[in-house]
Amino acid sequence: MSFKVAVLASHTGSNLRALTAAAALPQAAFTVELVVSNNSASGALAHARELGIPWLHLSGRTHPDQEQLDLAMLAALTEHRIDLVVTAGFLRKIGPITLSGYAGRIVNIHPSLLPRHGGPGMHGLHVHESVLASGDTVSGASVHHVTANYDEGPVIASREVPVLSGDSVESLAARVLTAEHGLLAETVQALAVAHADR
Repeated sequence: MSFKVAVLASHTGSNLRALTAAAALPQAAFTVELVVSNNSASGALAHARELGIPWLHLSGRTHPDQEQLDLAMLAALTEHRIDLVVTAGFLRKIGPITLSGYAGRIVNIHPSLLPRHGGPGMHGLHVHESVLASGDTVSGASVHHVTANYDEGPVIASREVPVLSGDSVESLAARVLTAEHGLLAETVQALAVAHADR
């Protein structure tokens, strides 16, 4: 029985690409079974189509009512018998119905060492701007459980990335993104193996 993963992404889907590459390895204990985006033109959906992975566009355009949108998300995850939901650059809060239905089974990848540089508005380059402004000498990536509040769930795994003296927001972002890709794939694999050993 494969450990079935759904990936929720809003833009390029680079972490999705890292996960599908990891899922293709002989030792992979998981498969990516569903991709959901709130952006119908996202690179994440394009990648899903390229690989023949089932995909959905769910947003305020498809479901103007927030409760109906939440119900549609939970229905899609249930239909595909998803074991783990990964939010990777998904710029929407997970609704309370889905959070309840998948309690403890939704994780997020964040481009800093939480709890530093997390919370509302801390996404994309804003995170790295905050890191550089703080004078931190170390940044990194964190995988954490998703709860009702942004970036407040328990951290499962993290990876440190040095902040270099000449770093720009873009150079730091690129270095952290590389760390994200490896960390996320390894963490999902570990969760899949742990699930199989139960």
